[in-house]
Amino acid sequence: VVQILGDKFPCKLVAKKIDLPEYQGEPDEISIHKCKEAAKEIQGPVIVEDTCLCFNALGGLPGPYMPLSHEAGSVSTEPASGQIVSPRGPRDFGWDPCFQPDGFEQTYAELPKEVKNSISHRYRALKEMSEYFIQNSTPK
Repeated sequence: VVQILGDKFPCKLVAKKIDLPEYQGEPDEISIHKCKEAAKEIQGPVIVEDTCLCFNALGGLPGPYMPLSHEAGSVSTEPASGQIVSPRGPRDFGWDPCFQPDGFEQTYAELPKEVKNSISHRYRALKEMSEYFIQNSTPK
């Protein structure tokens, strides 16, 4: 996250691992519930991420039914389009080895981190959030 947001992001970020419940419902509702729960536990503003995998051929399933936000509770939804392929590349991060983004011959796992971080759904959501904070923050 810090690599994607870069040096211009006006807030200090501290990563904390929190064990949150697996909520069921629509993706936006799940993110809002997780954000509220994390903010309550941290006792301050948080950014949470909840990712779901949806197949067009299955009408969007499984979606959120498998095991970004600030204090006001805004949600950014940034889909990534591509194909599910046989796993290739390092298998150390989620479904990166089996997701090949549209326009690329490599899976997320095979792409250099700088490339993946410049095209992924996570990048687009964090970029949107970063632009909001940069435009709405007062200089320190």
